[in-house]
Amino acid sequence: MKLPLALVFALTLPIIRAQVPHWGPCPEPAVQTAFSLKQFMGRWFEIAKLPAQFEKGRCIETNFTLTTSNSIRVVSSEILKGEVKKIEGIGVVEDIKNPAKLGISYSYVLPYSPYWILSTDYVNSALVYSCTDILRLFHVDFAWILGRTRTLPESTIEKAKEIFANNNIDVSRMIPSRQMGCEKML
Repeated sequence: MKLPLALVFALTLPIIRAQVPHWGPCPEPAVQTAFSLKQFMGRWFEIAKLPAQFEKGRCIETNFTLTTSNSIRVVSSEILKGEVKKIEGIGVVEDIKNPAKLGISYSYVLPYSPYWILSTDYVNSALVYSCTDILRLFHVDFAWILGRTRTLPESTIEKAKEIFANNNIDVSRMIPSRQMGCEKML
């Protein structure tokens, strides 16, 4: 049974409402060469992002812990309505030959979502991209600039946006993450 295109669009629209949909399939950006999963582990703070329905709070951070040579524990947290909310997931290297392309899932029933490390120096900042095709007619993507500290120099943020743009990723709707007053709650 084939679903009419309008019905498919109507069913997926609520899912992507806060996201950044684009026509056509996902871009194929270059990822970090010689990526070291072990060096990437630890605490990362969200500096800027494309809007995401699942991230509504402030002080968003993610802690990555190596569990095996190609899998990780992922704990993300945010402050939402005055409370610390956490969610735990699993990340895996989906292709040993390309370890910067991770898959992350926060549920046993959902498939892994792409979590690609486009660039990182491991000690200051990282650029992460995720994209999902919807029938190859359009795609929904997510992009994050992460830092090992709650703030990064504006020049680092601008350079990060250039890297995204050079990989055909539209970050014109990227917004700064709120990382103020976090220490009182966490």
